Amino acid sequence: MNPLPLLTAAIFDVDGVLLASPHERAWREALQGLTEPERFTTALYQAAVAGKPRLSGARAALEALGVPDAEKRAPAYAETKQKRLVALIHAGHVAAFPDALRFVQAIRALGWPMAVASSSKNANQMMQTVAVGAGRTLFDMFGANDCGRTLTHGKPAPEIFLLAATALGVEPTCCFVAEDSPAGIKAARAGGMRALGVARLGDAAGLRAAGADIVVTSLDEVAIDALKQGRLKRCAP
Repeated sequence: MNPLPLLTAAIFDVDGVLLASPHERAWREALQGLTEPERFTTALYQAAVAGKPRLSGARAALEALGVPDAEKRAPAYAETKQKRLVALIHAGHVAAFPDALRFVQAIRALGWPMAVASSSKNANQMMQTVAVGAGRTLFDMFGANDCGRTLTHGKPAPEIFLLAATALGVEPTCCFVAEDSPAGIKAARAGGMRALGVARLGDAAGLRAAGADIVVTSLDEVAIDALKQGRLKRCAP
């Protein structure tokens, strides 16, 4: 068996990996008038919606909840969710995970190229609210940005991550992707990349089942010394 190529670049999803965003809350609150919002659980969000383009996520949520005429109602639901999300962002309901900021800084110190690649068309706006010092925001930390692009095929297809690797000028097999959704993990693996599952919501089993190479609950658990050698590993216990 041929050894895996050494890792030299990193690609990050935004919502759930870098930022605690109000996406899930917006999806839930936008259900008012369609079904009981409390039926939209975190488990349903992770399994059916997270990582998908907005309209696909809306349709998947309504279908999972058994809402009649899900496909017909999905566009209006997606639009209501978007308006609610923008209001929540403007109200300050976005925060960076401290471990994510430390991890990004550690990767930057290695001299690796980094990209962000998110299906969310709001990802850039949210990253611009997070200061990282010296007049810079989280948005400025990445050499390539593939957030909110119109894709031919959304996750779990690998298109978004392959575009990010191309923008970085790195072979996909030399990239790892940090993702928090099963759809994102599947997309990374389909693109020939290593997949780092970030299980902040008690969903490690789903990320492993999707094919994550390693799963952590905090990015502090990733071994930086191993990354220096081009390998993706957890810190020793």
